[in-house]
Amino acid sequence: MLSNKNKLLTIFCLLTLVLLGIAAIKPTEGKFKNLQILPKDISEEKLDSIMDAYNTALGVNCKFCHSAIKDFPDSLDYAADTEPRKTDARKMMRMVININTTNFYFDKNERPEYLKVVHCNTCHRGEAFPEQ
Repeated sequence: MLSNKNKLLTIFCLLTLVLLGIAAIKPTEGKFKNLQILPKDISEEKLDSIMDAYNTALGVNCKFCHSAIKDFPDSLDYAADTEPRKTDARKMMRMVININTTNFYFDKNERPEYLKVVHCNTCHRGEAFPEQ
């Protein structure tokens, strides 16, 4: 026969396992913070691919739009909105999405932010600030 102490320990263990099980099956809300244009459930590979395309199209690196973490200048705070160019980049992303969805046929099952009819390189061609 179990003592009261053993019963409490057993109940505590079972409750802990139930709570861990619930936490394990709860869907994640996206691991990236502050995504305003790109989908919250974007994969790391897709996000990296898009960001690499921006870097190439503008001839820049990540520091162009993302600010350094205070006291850690070699690390970037990707979620922070302290760099004004990040706001400009979002405006450009919205503009490109609008141009593509308004003016070109596309598969409505494909996300418009992934369209590549008109894209950054269309105007920038490797320049951070393209000529007018």
